[in-house]
Amino acid sequence: MLDLCFITGSIKSNAVFKGWPDMKTPCINSMRKQIQKEIYASTQYLAMAAHFATDTVNRPGFAEHFIKAAKEEREHGAKLVEYLSMRGQLTDTVKNLISVPTVEVAKWTGLSALEAAFKLETEVTNSIRALIKTCEGTAKNGEDNDYHLVDYLTGVYLEEQLTGQRDLAGKITTLEKMMGSQGELGEFLFDKNL
Repeated sequence: MLDLCFITGSIKSNAVFKGWPDMKTPCINSMRKQIQKEIYASTQYLAMAAHFATDTVNRPGFAEHFIKAAKEEREHGAKLVEYLSMRGQLTDTVKNLISVPTVEVAKWTGLSALEAAFKLETEVTNSIRALIKTCEGTAKNGEDNDYHLVDYLTGVYLEEQLTGQRDLAGKITTLEKMMGSQGELGEFLFDKNL
């Protein structure tokens, strides 16, 4: 059965529903910045993966590791976009939401790439913490606290970030030990098990 509004043509185009639970502007702006950080991290990891995939470097384990990391960061950005959409905050345009970042391209070693990844993950984690703090608000009565978003970020994102950082720290330690005892062969062997 067709909707009567559709038949009568009484639907307003581009109408914005006004009943959404309020998200405060500082929180929205911080979310937009976080989305961009996630996209930057994804692109940086793609650059690392491409480096390790070249025939002159030929470290397929590192390449695959960074492809997975790029996918994970891209998914984080997409989830934040979906969250803003769910909360009714993507009613205007998304063209100012995502820009193509400039990434660092280097001749990484396995160790330097893992250390750069750890640094990047730490920056993303600190950015999420700042986002949480912003969305907690400053009003003593809690009026500007976005409880749902804070809970979502703390429970989903922050835990995943910290787990990822711990994993990278372990990989760095293991690779350092392997290279300390076996030199460049250590990186080769590490790559095979990555």
